[in-house]
Amino acid sequence: MRLISHCFVNRAPGFSGVFPRVFTFIVSLLMAAMVAERAQAESSLRFTPDQIIGWQAKEFEGHTAYQLKQVSENNVVQALSQGTASGLFYETEIDLNKTPYLSWRWKVTQLPELGDEKIKSGDDFAARVYIVVNDGWTFLSTKAISYVWSAKSPEGDEWANPFTGSSAMMVSVRQQEAGEDWYTEKRNLKADLKRLFGKDIETVKAVAIMTDTDNSQSSAEAWYGDLVFSAQ
Repeated sequence: MRLISHCFVNRAPGFSGVFPRVFTFIVSLLMAAMVAERAQAESSLRFTPDQIIGWQAKEFEGHTAYQLKQVSENNVVQALSQGTASGLFYETEIDLNKTPYLSWRWKVTQLPELGDEKIKSGDDFAARVYIVVNDGWTFLSTKAISYVWSAKSPEGDEWANPFTGSSAMMVSVRQQEAGEDWYTEKRNLKADLKRLFGKDIETVKAVAIMTDTDNSQSSAEAWYGDLVFSAQ
């Protein structure tokens, strides 16, 4: 979906329609991040489902339903999208020199029905974890990585978001059929940012999760567990 342009701002004055809502969303996140408190420089920083469900909701095309559920005595976030696109976002500052690794748990119980995920009409994913950064002093310095559970693209595939180009990169972390199994992912986020954008980026400005099916007008269901930044 047009997430990065969806996710980045409500259109700013003077901008033409060339930039979709994704760019718009990133800018809005950064504006909030400028006044956000810096996360404490600890060896790890954990966001639990109880915290994630309280993150700010951003709607782009209808409302994806996010609910806190108990599964096997553990709380998790359930996301159900039916032709919709909205996410949960948290603005902060996280020191990647202290906690360069990112890990999370998720499962997908329904994949969207779509064609090519790498074009605008197919830019829907059952589960996304977004990381927003800024490598300069202007909004145009905003960058984002979207780690996705893909229905089509092999694990390890990387491509530019079809709505915003190389300012937002997509990374297929898992290509898996829908089912009841949970998976834990771990990325060297600082290294991913260096490889994808060619710069040593030291601070995360915002974190988000999203389940979206607005482009395909299909349905998807995903479940999110803890999201952790760590030293190793």
